[in-house]
Amino acid sequence: MRVKRTLLVLVGTAMVLACVGAGAALWALDRAGIMPRSLGPYVERRSEGHNPLIEAVGRWAGHWLRAQDRATPELAPLPALPVALPMTLPKHSADSPAGATVLAGSSAEVVAAIARAEPGDTITLLPGTYRFTDKINVARPGRAGMPVTVRAIDAGSVLIEFDTTEGFKVSAPYWRFENLSLRGTCSEDSYCEHAFHVVGAAHHFVSLNNTIFDFNAHFKINGENQVFPDSGLIEGTVLSNSHVRRTVNPVTPIDLVAASGWTVRRNVITDFIKTDGNRVSYGAFFKGGGSGNVFEQNTVLCEHRLRGNPGQSIGLSLGGGGTGKDFCRDRRCVTEQDQGVIRANLIASCSDVGIYLNSAADSKLTHNTLVDTGGIDVRFPASSATLEGNLIDGPIRGRDGGLVRENDNRSTPPAYAYLGYHPLRSLFRAPAEFDFSWQGGPAAAPRRAGAATAAPADLCAATRAAPPAYGAFEDFAACLRAPNTGR
Repeated sequence: MRVKRTLLVLVGTAMVLACVGAGAALWALDRAGIMPRSLGPYVERRSEGHNPLIEAVGRWAGHWLRAQDRATPELAPLPALPVALPMTLPKHSADSPAGATVLAGSSAEVVAAIARAEPGDTITLLPGTYRFTDKINVARPGRAGMPVTVRAIDAGSVLIEFDTTEGFKVSAPYWRFENLSLRGTCSEDSYCEHAFHVVGAAHHFVSLNNTIFDFNAHFKINGENQVFPDSGLIEGTVLSNSHVRRTVNPVTPIDLVAASGWTVRRNVITDFIKTDGNRVSYGAFFKGGGSGNVFEQNTVLCEHRLRGNPGQSIGLSLGGGGTGKDFCRDRRCVTEQDQGVIRANLIASCSDVGIYLNSAADSKLTHNTLVDTGGIDVRFPASSATLEGNLIDGPIRGRDGGLVRENDNRSTPPAYAYLGYHPLRSLFRAPAEFDFSWQGGPAAAPRRAGAATAAPADLCAATRAAPPAYGAFEDFAACLRAPNTGR
């Protein structure tokens, strides 16, 4: 009997110590802001190269941690994106009365029309497929009020295929591209870098209502000889990939370095997974010392049709992974971004954080919705951010000296994820299937009380209620694809 009691005491003591140890570990992970989706891959890497038992335990632990955090990491791919771009776009732009209308029906005619374009010209591609194996240099300037426009009359009627490192290299100002579908067709992913390379003097560039697939950086925007392509616009554009990018090159559909005054609005960005090199990818970033750049009303799905692949996918970023000094606007990179704005975006299904700030000063993050991401990181002493009205299925973290000013946000601590508890995720009907309708209807949406500032425009172009809901939208039904419209 005495031996039995002793064994019971030992077992009980061991269980208490295990619970205390687990509680202490959970407390430490919560304080450090480490999410299970980040710890899982780390455990797997650390177990590699050991005996089979340790490797098996490491794989099991990694899978369990991701499952606790992401709940359904092995979901099958979703079908065609069930969301409409939340905007009303013109079928095509009006011709400038001062410019010529040029019809192009072949690849050679497209190149020739671009090479001799004058301010105000409208180059209209006839329906069909156009193939190019060399980049198209866009070097003839338009003027303010008289841009040069390259367009299809109807979205989806023109497909441009590029089997080349760069598609359009735009180095002149006031060019506008509309209603085009572009696809990279290279035999190796490293050969298809950019659909658009916007460089140097190419200020006031516009992409409107385009669909772009299968590039590493669909838009690459950077300076040249200390001249910068400022004041651009990317709006109503779909950016995606049909397969994971097998390349060591950067994978970021919108890769902007050193330019200022850009607006990236009402786009859909999905499936930017990188499997080689460092395996880190971003949906879009502004970096390199620019200022006054804006992300607003975008839908960013790190994983949509490409689910369950390894790597670190990040939604939107001010600062990205940093910039070499020679490529920065001031040649110093004291900050990567100044006065950047991220507002009214939906960011979901990312294996890493949804928003990452790296040396981004005086940033404003307002009314974003983040679901199934690692939350928001504000990192390094040069970073400072004001956050207001955000709805975050995860934590808000100031790391390595980053300054966070919070004003009425809804977020959850990392400890909840280790317990498989996702209270904000449960506000939505079926977020894993991309149904962000509120449980209980719009009336059940969590709403701000006495909002300090006006909420930004709704993701779905709906009128904001008073008081507004936390996050990017009032009613996600307004974003859903209308039947039989092609949108």
